[in-house]
Amino acid sequence: MKVIIIDDERKARNLLRVLVSENCPKITEIFEAEDLLSGIELIKSEQPQIIFLDIEMPQHSGLEILDFIEKDNFNFEIIFTTAYSEYAIKAFQLSAIDYLLKPVRATQVQESVEKAVKHIGKSQINTKLEELKKSLASSNFNKIGLPFADGFEFVNFNEIILLKADGMYTKITTLNESDILVSKPLKHFVSLLEKISTFYKPHRSYLINLKHIKQYIKKDGGYIVMDNNETVSISKDKKEEFLAIVQNIG
Repeated sequence: MKVIIIDDERKARNLLRVLVSENCPKITEIFEAEDLLSGIELIKSEQPQIIFLDIEMPQHSGLEILDFIEKDNFNFEIIFTTAYSEYAIKAFQLSAIDYLLKPVRATQVQESVEKAVKHIGKSQINTKLEELKKSLASSNFNKIGLPFADGFEFVNFNEIILLKADGMYTKITTLNESDILVSKPLKHFVSLLEKISTFYKPHRSYLINLKHIKQYIKKDGGYIVMDNNETVSISKDKKEEFLAIVQNIG
């Protein structure tokens, strides 16, 4: 399996080469490029399965890779390497794109390569890159990338009615009444959506979109009815907080 490392810093390339060769036995060949354009030439000649791509480089950002490769030729996975801020990392997470935060560690590299190997050929990388570019261009993130059996679905926050824990999975119900089962626990989405004010966790098993509350019923200890008529329990310790919140929705 081939890997290309594209980074303008020689030390960063050397470190990544060592970490990949020592921790990723499936990788048999490693190539390097010091800028995006020479990296593009390597991609075309070597046909790699995985690319480690720095974002901040002179002349061309790693995000500009879409400008130089036809979408139909995206038959590889990209793992971005970045020293970006928390704001930008949120964009990576919402776009479902993998990244390594500099300084890079061995465990990160190993986990990212294993994940990439599983997704090669079915992750719709060009679509995810488009969403990432939109997110980075605006502080108003409004979509989240959700993996499903055949690829990824990008869903607007406003279209999500609720998220429900299902063991180590999460069931996400959207306005078009389709359910998406994602192989991540609910706490992953609680963390990811914590700064989106319309999402609220009334119970350990639910994260709801406050915009899609239909009713609050006082009987039986109190529960919520969502726009899709699904009922959601409220934890005793959350009841006062929830009532205070909904009384101020307007």
